[in-house]
Amino acid sequence: MTYDLIVIGAGPAGLTAGIYARTKMMSTLVLDAGVVGGQLVSLYPEKGIHNYPGYETIQARKLSDKLYAQAESLGCEIREKEKVMDVDDGNEELIVRTDKAEYHTKSIIVAIGMGMFKPRRMGCDGELELEGKGLSYILPLKEEIVGKKVVVFGGGNSAIEMAMMASTVTDTTLVHRRPEFRADESNVKDLASSKVKPIMNANLKSVNGSDKVESVTLIQDDKEFDIPADLVVINIGISSDLDDLKRWNLELTENGLVKVGFDMTTSRHGIFACGDVVDYPGKYKQIITGCGEAGTAVLSAYKFVKKPYWA
Repeated sequence: MTYDLIVIGAGPAGLTAGIYARTKMMSTLVLDAGVVGGQLVSLYPEKGIHNYPGYETIQARKLSDKLYAQAESLGCEIREKEKVMDVDDGNEELIVRTDKAEYHTKSIIVAIGMGMFKPRRMGCDGELELEGKGLSYILPLKEEIVGKKVVVFGGGNSAIEMAMMASTVTDTTLVHRRPEFRADESNVKDLASSKVKPIMNANLKSVNGSDKVESVTLIQDDKEFDIPADLVVINIGISSDLDDLKRWNLELTENGLVKVGFDMTTSRHGIFACGDVVDYPGKYKQIITGCGEAGTAVLSAYKFVKKPYWA
């Protein structure tokens, strides 16, 4: 079988591409090296998302589930834990080779987000030793943290939102190494009226404990002090692996992301891209931006494959 479209990546942008492709009756396969949902489920599944149109607030995992269900209901084939290794040119088609199979397609949309990503580490004493023993990079389910002393590290939207979520069920402290947060003003305002206890201008020296987290040592104004903790959540960003892009022979920007035209075309014939993996002047990395780019990428793929008279 030769698909009309293969989407590489099943995060919000990839799932949106699948949805739009099926509305145009393109036979569509969506592949992901991890699980459906991308960062929504891998990094902050419990996070509340407040800026996705149509929802005042929606949990990241639930948004992923809704996109997944909609794509499947429209007839998308979706396969998880299948990593794309190579993308080769065939005879008037493209050949996608994964670690499990080989697929033929007329077009491709690359929507791998930040690739195979992992949370950034603080690099402090005790971090590696206590990971999984009370130290985490995502917030556990709320019912699992009731009654625990939670300390969150970070200054962005995700860190603030995790802290505020935790504070609804337990004692929560948010530590940031700078005097001001880099998060959206609305989140900073909500934080000020929440039960979260902020500690600013403080660095993490160590996470302490033997078999489990017991406390953290902070440095503030050249003074060290300990605060008790049962759970430490570190949220200071992610590091990504986008080496696949080089292997797929896509032209990249100086930032190491896919260079695209206004219509989401890439340097390779029949391959388009959308979401966090693409870069252009003024790029704004938001879920809704990636979803909008996905619609554009699908329209370009549709024109390429179907060649409608109006294109």
